[in-house]
Amino acid sequence: MNFKIEINKEENKVLSMVSGEVDAFTAPSLREELLAVDIQEDMLVELNLSEVSYMDSTGLGVIVAFYKNVTANKGKLVLVGLSQRLQRLFDITGLSGVIHIEKEGAVNDHERI
Repeated sequence: MNFKIEINKEENKVLSMVSGEVDAFTAPSLREELLAVDIQEDMLVELNLSEVSYMDSTGLGVIVAFYKNVTANKGKLVLVGLSQRLQRLFDITGLSGVIHIEKEGAVNDHERI
């Protein structure tokens, strides 16, 4: 299974890039990496999913748990780079109405990682 996550923190932003497959096998690693992120008040967390080739319900659960962690710490989570397939998954589950999804690239025009 190919899976990778890169997390970069700069000032009051966290930029993260997830690539590969997010499923029952890789989701625990994603959860562990995301839980290690120190979320501060008013922090913007961008989760770039443009390189995710597959995500199942386990992966969605990790994203939801991370969203709850970010909002509990008064930060803001934005998902970017969703493929049509991932966008449909978030739409079908109703999560696109809860978690902010940026449809046109990165927030505030900052560089992608």
